[in-house]
Amino acid sequence: MNEKDEWIIHKYQEEEKMMILLFAQWCVDNGLDPTQVYHQAYPNQEISPLLKEVLEETVPAKESEEIQPELLLDALSAFGNEELASLVADLTYSKDKKNLGKNE
Repeated sequence: MNEKDEWIIHKYQEEEKMMILLFAQWCVDNGLDPTQVYHQAYPNQEISPLLKEVLEETVPAKESEEIQPELLLDALSAFGNEELASLVADLTYSKDKKNLGKNE
């Protein structure tokens, strides 16, 4: 693998981590558990190790800048997380976000 390929892979990994952090922070800001939301979107998958890692980087909702749902949906879709994007859209536009995880 050449230097350019390594740079592209590294850049993709950085952007993927930023997308996951964006998702996790959006969940925190909306009173949702990121691991529960992830598990609801992908019930047959283990929780992503990267998600576990970025949870430590989230801040309390009152300290966070508002994350626009459209930005998050675009980021999730760009990385092929269509199930998660669909669930986030449902949660964003539902009147009762607090019921997440109670239907399991």
